[in-house]
Amino acid sequence: MENNQTSPNILVVEDQTIVALDIKKTLESLNFKVTAIASDYNTALNSVRINKPDLILMDINLGSGKDGIETIEKIHTIEKIPVIYITAFSDEITIERAIKTEPICYIIKPFKREELKSNIQLGLYKIKKETKENVSPKEIHIGLDYYYNFQENNLYFKNFPISLSKKENLLLRILIEAENKIVPFKEIEERIWPNTEVSTSTLRTLIYRLRSKLEHKIIETIQKVGCRLSKEF
Repeated sequence: MENNQTSPNILVVEDQTIVALDIKKTLESLNFKVTAIASDYNTALNSVRINKPDLILMDINLGSGKDGIETIEKIHTIEKIPVIYITAFSDEITIERAIKTEPICYIIKPFKREELKSNIQLGLYKIKKETKENVSPKEIHIGLDYYYNFQENNLYFKNFPISLSKKENLLLRILIEAENKIVPFKEIEERIWPNTEVSTSTLRTLIYRLRSKLEHKIIETIQKVGCRLSKEF
């Protein structure tokens, strides 16, 4: 990480002050930003609400009261913040409890500076990758200045909405989802008119109507085969 602007905000939860300050110093030397140090269940919850960290380094043993796993369970009812456990506990029961909270990783004390750094970086990579995979793009460029908004189910030319009928809209979505691959006419018919026999002219008319609302060459038809969004755009 090159600067603090791209660094994640990290909450450190550790009940031993000296250890907590040492972790804070290590994180800052690695260009990570520490939002706060919490020593118990309540201060951790308050810090999450106030500082909204991107990542939590959580010690499992927090002295008397609720432990780190219980603290994370509660935090996750507020917000699903990724967690890395740092602990001296490596028994099977503790690990099984920790796994249920879906941590990024589990670092056993004592650990080295580079081990902490690599685990944080790996965790951030996983978070970024999962987020990218799970979030569908809101807007798709389909050619020239035409865009389709999946959340609104609307077609736009630049910033101007273009009115589509229900079947025109469905046809366009089928072609967009095919990602420039040819969609057979038979498949289009079955998806738009399920369990209904339609004439060739009915589908041809629908394609023509949609093409008339776009730049004509954006939709490419392959005679007697199917159609697709042109690969030229």
